[in-house]
Amino acid sequence: MKINYSLEMEKILEQLKKENKVPTLLLHSCCAPCSSYVITTLMPYFDITVIYYNPNIEPQEEYEKRKEEQKKLLALLKSPHKLDFIDCDYDNALFHQMALNLEQEKEGGIRCFKCYELRLNYTALKALENHYDYFGTTLTVSPYKNSQKLNEIGLALASKYKVKYLVSDFKKKDGYKKSIELSHKYNLYRQNYCGCIYSKKED
Repeated sequence: MKINYSLEMEKILEQLKKENKVPTLLLHSCCAPCSSYVITTLMPYFDITVIYYNPNIEPQEEYEKRKEEQKKLLALLKSPHKLDFIDCDYDNALFHQMALNLEQEKEGGIRCFKCYELRLNYTALKALENHYDYFGTTLTVSPYKNSQKLNEIGLALASKYKVKYLVSDFKKKDGYKKSIELSHKYNLYRQNYCGCIYSKKED
């Protein structure tokens, strides 16, 4: 049975509002366009630090371009609370090590699930090390990503590291459509493939 993670997130946000709390959130971002709607939705409730950890993206020039767009977006947004950015080393070799023997898998299948886990695990560890209250991801805004699987992975990591995971399904309530509108508003570069060489081949 599918869980409505959008509704579950709304319950968390409502509770934070009632308690007048502004917890810290380490938010993994895949790219500026997807993060636009997610950040604007969450910034009334959290001190947000965006972490850009995406070793799947290649070539490196594409990775750098997307990272600069992320930084540009954050400079344009006006949050009522803290809005920071953490850059990460480009480690494409780690992604290919993870994808070994999964090269022929279809886009959206097990290779992608392993990629979700790779990026969320890194985020969860950083959240633990730096004492964030929550960690989460922008990935659920995309209609091409499996939100049920993303949340299952996030919750498993939360249990493992004892850091709260912000469940979400940001594509609900026209979230993806709104991210496109915000991308136009802020003149953001919108890529035409997910990021890895395999998704580019299937494009």
